[in-house]
Amino acid sequence: MYDVHTRVKIPAGFWAGLRQLGIAPCDLVRNARLPLTIITEPVVTTAQYLAIWQAYSDLVDDTAKGIVKLATGFETAHYPPTVLATYHARDYRDALMRMARYKQLCPPESLRITEEGEHCTIELDWLDTNQPGPPLLVGITLAFLLELGRRGTGQPLTARFVEFSHAMGDLQVLEAYFGCHIRIGSNCNRLTLNRRDLNRPFVSYNAELLEILTPALDQSLGEQEHRRSSTEMVKWIIKRSLTGGRPDIQTVASELGMSDRTLQRRLADEDTNFKHLLTQVRREQAREYLADPSLDIKEVAFLIGYEDQNSFYRAFRLWEGDTPANWRTEHLGTHFIH
Repeated sequence: MYDVHTRVKIPAGFWAGLRQLGIAPCDLVRNARLPLTIITEPVVTTAQYLAIWQAYSDLVDDTAKGIVKLATGFETAHYPPTVLATYHARDYRDALMRMARYKQLCPPESLRITEEGEHCTIELDWLDTNQPGPPLLVGITLAFLLELGRRGTGQPLTARFVEFSHAMGDLQVLEAYFGCHIRIGSNCNRLTLNRRDLNRPFVSYNAELLEILTPALDQSLGEQEHRRSSTEMVKWIIKRSLTGGRPDIQTVASELGMSDRTLQRRLADEDTNFKHLLTQVRREQAREYLADPSLDIKEVAFLIGYEDQNSFYRAFRLWEGDTPANWRTEHLGTHFIH
């Protein structure tokens, strides 16, 4: 995963919100086995961020109750600027679009919004598929999107359908909160809303405040996008789509919203090319997978996009000057033990 996404800023209001719920921030941080300085120095790594949410999960009796408690108990006054900009949006649609946009400033999750027919679906994705967040973080992210609509419109909105990939504790608690059926064991985490609700105006709409917040947030977003090189983004997309096949430059370019010619030019400006990055990602992933003794070599070949084992063997000998089996034996004995 690339560097810009390993730093996450925790809003100061998060700790205040926990205190309101009767949880001492120092207890949470100790539970997460992290330094107490995190409470005052809010920038953490993705792993630390997920550890904090895992620790919160461990401190609550039931995941579902913990989700509802945090979603409803968090005071609007404690919202960070990225969320304030959504709370003071013109209507629910504007708020959700801003939320999806400004989520990019606060990895590691991202939101994909689709409007079709009578439905609006919001799917939660993890920027690093190897390190998904704990179920409670998934639940709170989707619950908060509905909470935002309720607080903004002043109406008791309900969802049409909610899907979670993992168990979420007491489902009755969640169904009472979302006001709809909840499906567990889905292949994605998704909130489905009534599309007509998106047109509802926000009683909290504040044009003056948005005039101040929007340019500042857009500037931060622009700076972040500028720092994120094409090389890093291409490697991330390749990594996500390697399994069982080989992504081509056209597919990656279209995912980045550009032509393959533009992408080729940008990579050339960064002294690299698509073929080189594909090889680099495969090599990095091969080493990572071989370090996991539970995966057999045939699986490793498939996971990095080789249809047959022989092609993988040939490529690996070129990269490492050894067979995958020998390399694994040599490295598992040393620094690859987890």
